[in-house]
Amino acid sequence: MANVGLQFQASAGDADPQTRPLLLLGQLHHLHRVPWSHVRGKLQPRVTEELWQAALSTLNPNPTDSCPLYLNYATVAALPSRVSRHNSPSAAHFLTRLVRTCLPPGTHRCILMVCERADAFASACALARAFPLFTHRSGASRRMEKKTVTVEFFLVGQDNGPVEVSTLQCLANATEGVRLAARIVDTPCNEMNTDTFLEEIKKVGKDVGITPTIIRDEELKTRGFGDQHARDEEGLWGRRSHPGGLPSSRQAGPCLSLLDALHLWLKNHLFQEPRKVLDLIELFGFKDNLHAVFCLAENSVGPNATRPDDIHLLYSGKTVEINNTDAEGRLVLADGVSYACKDLGADIILDMATLTGAQSIATGKYHAAVLTNSAEWEAACVKAGRKCGDLVHPLVYCPELHFSEFTSAVADMKNSVADRDNSPSSCAGLFIASHIGFDWPGVWVHVDIAAPVHAGERATGFGVALLLALFGRASEDPLLNLVSPLGCEVDAQEEDSERDSKRRRLV
Repeated sequence: MANVGLQFQASAGDADPQTRPLLLLGQLHHLHRVPWSHVRGKLQPRVTEELWQAALSTLNPNPTDSCPLYLNYATVAALPSRVSRHNSPSAAHFLTRLVRTCLPPGTHRCILMVCERADAFASACALARAFPLFTHRSGASRRMEKKTVTVEFFLVGQDNGPVEVSTLQCLANATEGVRLAARIVDTPCNEMNTDTFLEEIKKVGKDVGITPTIIRDEELKTRGFGDQHARDEEGLWGRRSHPGGLPSSRQAGPCLSLLDALHLWLKNHLFQEPRKVLDLIELFGFKDNLHAVFCLAENSVGPNATRPDDIHLLYSGKTVEINNTDAEGRLVLADGVSYACKDLGADIILDMATLTGAQSIATGKYHAAVLTNSAEWEAACVKAGRKCGDLVHPLVYCPELHFSEFTSAVADMKNSVADRDNSPSSCAGLFIASHIGFDWPGVWVHVDIAAPVHAGERATGFGVALLLALFGRASEDPLLNLVSPLGCEVDAQEEDSERDSKRRRLV
């Protein structure tokens, strides 16, 4: 899959399926709405109209089903006809599975995706997850032949006109970001170390004309980043900023910080996501100030590594007693949110990381966990997840009951809970929030993506689609505005309060 290129076209054209294998994919009632005249050129002379109709009549998705049309060169597959309220209407997870199992082999292949316009974004991102970029298999280096998969959307239902060029470009950019994020997560730690990761940040920044701010080594200690310098290997911070197009960064509306933690450690390498989100948001015409902060540390064993009972003074000015050296990601994120609040003046702070193994117990393998001080943003994250396929479900936000889990006799707090049966994923998020303060007037959103960042042994690129959808209304892209969680009702509310409007504009 590493040498597969995805191409989104308004029309894939006609071809004999024996020379260009074909997968037709969609919900069954949508497939029935595809006229034979539209698929005839992609199936003839191998498949007749009678065979096409017979194949549709045999499909009985439970939850999915497929039927070969001509040997292994042409296949029609049906997605679930219905999904529950906590799933994406696009059935994105099933879509990825069907592409992996049903797409015929070949050098040049075609996918005809049948869906409603509102599901096109989620469907495209789900397709991208079926084509990972990273591989170190020895045979792959000998196969130099470039493969292509051409994707054509046939839209049904309301607003079922032709797919615009801007929509195709949006889908191409978003899927590139999903595949890039998955590739970085799949890359092993001996290659994707902090220096290599910094080069990835610089490369993406160069594409949009932004030079990252880098704080590393002794400067971390000098500036008061209490956790990062207390590592066996060098700590590193990268920050990229998008000024919202105005001369003064504080005049462009709300200031948003996206934070991401990377720890390269001993257990495995499936951690965090979206590398390319800032790049994509800039491509889509993001209207407000945006900072992406990457908190990086090589977390390895050595004489200077953190030990149990150590006490760190973090950037917030609070001290933390280490009672669990495995609860390390929250330490760099705590410094990160404090930096975003104090130095960047952020109005909205969103941190995203594979923080806790308990996340999969709380919300499962497919839904990320969201914890936030704002009920509005909690609902927005859930809606954005359903619209983009990166599913999200809320955690309990109740600091007055849960934060006592971190009580320490010798420091302001410990870094891990006393009782692991007391909502540990919520508590881990609250540890981060405590370093900007529970009374902070801004919006804080924490997304724990520990489980959904991988499916089996492969990364999914989870998080890219979620952030693009969540902040879609702050972009100029029509498709992202369509999948943004709130619509016209927010526009009406914006007139009531200028301060509230700055925050609502982002969703």
